[in-house]
Amino acid sequence: MSTRKNDNIKCSFCGRSSKEVDSIIAGPNVYICNSCVMSSVDILRSNSAAFTGGASTGRKNVRTPAELKKALDDYVVGQEAAKKTLAVAVYNHYKRLESKQVFTDTDVEIEKSNIVLIGPTGTGKTLLAKTLARVLDVPFAIADATTLTESGYVGDDVESILVHLLQNAEYNVQRAEQGIIYIDEIDKIARKSENMSITRDVSGEGVQQALLKILEGSTVGVPPKGGRKHPEQPLININTRDILFVCGGAFAGLENIIQRRIGKNPVGFGSDMMTMTKAERQYILTHVEPEDLLRFGLIPELIGRLPVMSSLHAISKEGLLNILTQPKNALVKQYVKLFEMEGVTLEFDHGALEAIVEKALERGTGARALRSIMERSMMEIMYDLPSKESVTRCFITRDVIESGAEPMYTVKEQKKTA
Repeated sequence: MSTRKNDNIKCSFCGRSSKEVDSIIAGPNVYICNSCVMSSVDILRSNSAAFTGGASTGRKNVRTPAELKKALDDYVVGQEAAKKTLAVAVYNHYKRLESKQVFTDTDVEIEKSNIVLIGPTGTGKTLLAKTLARVLDVPFAIADATTLTESGYVGDDVESILVHLLQNAEYNVQRAEQGIIYIDEIDKIARKSENMSITRDVSGEGVQQALLKILEGSTVGVPPKGGRKHPEQPLININTRDILFVCGGAFAGLENIIQRRIGKNPVGFGSDMMTMTKAERQYILTHVEPEDLLRFGLIPELIGRLPVMSSLHAISKEGLLNILTQPKNALVKQYVKLFEMEGVTLEFDHGALEAIVEKALERGTGARALRSIMERSMMEIMYDLPSKESVTRCFITRDVIESGAEPMYTVKEQKKTA
C-alpha cells in the first residue's frame, strides 16, 4: 500500500520522509519510496544488460558474428564454416532473448535453432565449444552424452546435463534459463539397429527420446547437487525454452551413408568410395541431410529439433602445422613458456615441426595426436633440463623428433678464476 498521510514515516532505504517524496510503499515494518523503487528498477535492468551483453538496451555491447568468429580464430585454426555457424547461432540467441525483453508487445515469436556439429575426431568440435565458453557472457556447460541412460537405469539421467549449467550460473535459475549447453558425443546414443528389438536400448534410443522435451523446451525438475532423483529430494525447476543446445559428434561411417544416397555404390572392389581420395571423403560430409542422420540411428523427432547442421573437415598437414604455432594456446608456445620458467630459450627447427605433424597424420586422430607426440619427444629433455643449470638455449631438430637424438644446447660461459 502507498501512504503520504503520516509525516513520521520515512523510507527504510534512503531515510527521506513522506513530505520529500511523491509516495511511499508500506510493507511489514518496512517502507520504500518511489525514488528507491525507480533506482532498484534501473539496477535490475543494468544487471540484465550486463548478462546479455547489452541486449536489453539495443545490443550496443553484443559481439557481432564477425567479432565472435574472430575470438574463435584466436584458438581454433580453420573450420571456417563451423565457426560462422556458431557465431551466427549465438548472435541470434542474444537477439531472441532481446525480443522477449524489449519487444514485449510483438505477435512474432522467435524460436531457437539448435545446432549439430559433424566431423571426424580431433577436428575441433569440443575445442570450439570450450572456446565459446571462454568468450561468452552467458552461462555455458558441456555435457557428455555417453554417460547418459534412460531414467531408472544405472547412469546419469538426461536432466543431469542441466545441473552443470545451473552450477555455472551460480544457481541463478533466471540466468541458467538463458544459457547454452554443448552435448558432446551425440552420435554415441544412436539407435543400435534400424530393426526394432524386444530389448530396451537404454543408452541409445531411450536417451534420444528423453532428450526431446529438453531440446524443444519444457520445465524440468533437477536436483540441485546433481545425482539421481528421489521422492523426498527438493528439485529446482528450469525452463529449457530459451536454452540453446549445440550437439557434436564424429558420426563414423556417415560418409558411406551419404555416398549411397547421392547415387554411388560404396560396396565392392571397383566402387567409387574405394577410389575416392581422403580429401573427397572429407568433402562428402558437407552434403549431409537429415535423412542421412536418420539412417545413422538418430530418431526423426531428435533430428527435427536440431535444424542447423554444420560439418567439420579433417585437418590437413598445413592446418596441423598452424595449430602447433599460431593459436594463443599453441603447443609450441606452451613448451616455450615451460622452458622459460627454467631460464632456457626453447626453439624448434621447421623440420622438427614437420616431423611432429607427419607422425600425427599417421595416427589419424587429428589435432589430439600432436600433444602426445610432443610429450613423448620432449619427456627426456624435460627430465634432464632442471639438472643442467648452465644451459641457456635448447634447439630441437628433426632428429630429436624422429630418432630421439640429443637436442642442441647452448651453455653459458663460466667465468675464469685467476
